[in-house]
Order: sequence, then structure tokens, then C-alpha cells
Amino acid sequence: MKIRQLSVIVLGLLTASAMVSVNAADGQWAKKHPRRAEVNAQLKEQNKAIHHEVKTGEMTKVKAKKLHQQNHHIRKEEQAMAKVNGGHITKAQQKVLHHQANKVQKKIS
Repeated sequence: MKIRQLSVIVLGLLTASAMVSVNAADGQWAKKHPRRAEVNAQLKEQNKAIHHEVKTGEMTKVKAKKLHQQNHHIRKEEQAMAKVNGGHITKAQQKVLHHQANKVQKKIS
């Protein structure tokens, strides 16, 4: 009887683990992770600011392209970090990403 109960528990754990792996690979829940969302919101706002600067003639398209590329690089780095960490980023990683994004922000204003 105990072996049967243990088998059921192990099977349940394996099934739950597989479901978490699928969700992490899918990335749907992970995109909503607070630290990821914060970094991505910062990058989104910066991209909007770059578009505004170009639209008003305060920034050249060449400079805007470079800044968009830098933001894109930060976003790809954020995705790679999340992939390694099961769909989220650590506080230290968030700090690094914010620091990089702040460097881009200074070039916008």
C-alpha cells in the first residue's frame, strides 16, 4: 500500500514538474514576472521617447536607429537571462539591465 501511495506522489510531482517546464519554455507566465515587466516597460518607454524625438526633429534617424539597436540588445539579454532562470530574472540581473537602459536614456535626452 505504501509503495502505491509513493508511486502516486512521485507521478504527481513529475507531472507538475513537466507542466512548469512547459510553461517556462512557453514563456507566457514569465513575461508577467514583475522584474521582467519593469525592465521591459522601461525599454518600451525609451523606444516611445526615441520615436517622439525623431518625429519632432530633435534626433536624427541614424541616432535613433543606434539607440533602438541598443534597446533591442538589452531586451535580448533580458530574455537570455530569463531563459536561464526559469522565466524570471534576479534582482542583480535587473539592476544590470536597468543600468544599461539608463545609459541609453541619457543619450535620448
